[in-house]
Amino acid sequence: MDTIDVSSINSAVETLMSSANTMFILLGAIMVLAMHAGFAFLEVGTVRHKNQVNALVKIITDFGVSTIAYFFIGYQIAYGFDFFASAADLTQNNGYDLVKFFFLLTFAAAIPAIVSGGIAERAKFYPMLLASVLIVAFVYPFFEGIIWNGNYGFQSLLEQRFGAGFHDFAGSVVVHGVGGWIAFAAVALLGARKGRYRDGKVIAFAPSNIPFLALGAWILTVGWFGFNVMSAQTLDGISGLVAVNSLMAMVGGIVVAMIVGKKDPGFIHNGPLAGLVAVCAGSDVMHPIGSWIVGGIAGGLFVWVFTLAQNKFPKFDDVLGVWPLHGLCGAWGGIAAGIFGSEALGGLGGVSMMSQLIGTAAGILVALIGGFLVYGLVKMLSGLRLSEEEEFNGADLSIHKIVSTSED
Repeated sequence: MDTIDVSSINSAVETLMSSANTMFILLGAIMVLAMHAGFAFLEVGTVRHKNQVNALVKIITDFGVSTIAYFFIGYQIAYGFDFFASAADLTQNNGYDLVKFFFLLTFAAAIPAIVSGGIAERAKFYPMLLASVLIVAFVYPFFEGIIWNGNYGFQSLLEQRFGAGFHDFAGSVVVHGVGGWIAFAAVALLGARKGRYRDGKVIAFAPSNIPFLALGAWILTVGWFGFNVMSAQTLDGISGLVAVNSLMAMVGGIVVAMIVGKKDPGFIHNGPLAGLVAVCAGSDVMHPIGSWIVGGIAGGLFVWVFTLAQNKFPKFDDVLGVWPLHGLCGAWGGIAAGIFGSEALGGLGGVSMMSQLIGTAAGILVALIGGFLVYGLVKMLSGLRLSEEEEFNGADLSIHKIVSTSED
């Protein structure tokens, strides 16, 4: 009888698990990459026809320059990993480290995609690309590394002081909150679109294509399950709780946005996104009922703040409402993880309310300082806005010398 080679079996199992983990996180990266098409179509459906081409071009080119910035600078700042090793070193464990970079890149590149919706219809092209490079190379990875890699001792300090670090499983604050508050700075510096306000009253610019808007929302919603569930990054960390919590927050956002938004299709299709933004942080520790409540509050928060901002703050022209959707709902998600993640409200525990408050505030502070520095510098060097004539003609003709549809 042949002797069983235990070491060979263990080696085969390890190889199988390494391959499976690589495939798992690769599928997550592909799903989140697809979300960028959602960002594109959500913006295309919201802006006027004369700016649709620009919306599409911005999202894909932002992704291109973000990849370069994150590959050479940002990923090293966040995780201390660079890509100047040999190919043999990089491909160890079936290239898991490479695919992990791909997965986290799709998160980093979401920051310029978020900002794009706020600054639509009047921003210069190359200056905004330059700002995207600076944000993804320096601002976002600085905070990402603090929270997800333990840089600078921030998380250790919170653990020592309050018993738990800042919990943000899939990026309510790290990705969405930071992106939304960076967008706040960009929108504030850019100013309102021409003709948006007359005599202090809002002039409505109706969405150009509701089906495209809805398509963008659906693509984002489906891809979000890769964003959240696959934030586990390995098969042994996967949890069905994350999937169902994401689902419940999504539907909570839909229903409340429908009610509060009085059946407005724009609000209804942004409702699930608000819920999903908010659930990211605590999706691995909250109870599904808690997630449903968190998502519902986020859906109502988005509708109420978006409407208030449009009517009461005429110079703050956030076209897609990315600050309330990502900035405020992301901050709510960071805080909500401390509330509904607690065992007292049916969660798994292991969270600290004080750590959640401090971590959320830190994300907002980093985003605001970084956003105003980057966009303020770019504004000083080259300006941020198209000329009045260029804006009147539309970004499609003024920047890309083409329109979205032929007149034939």
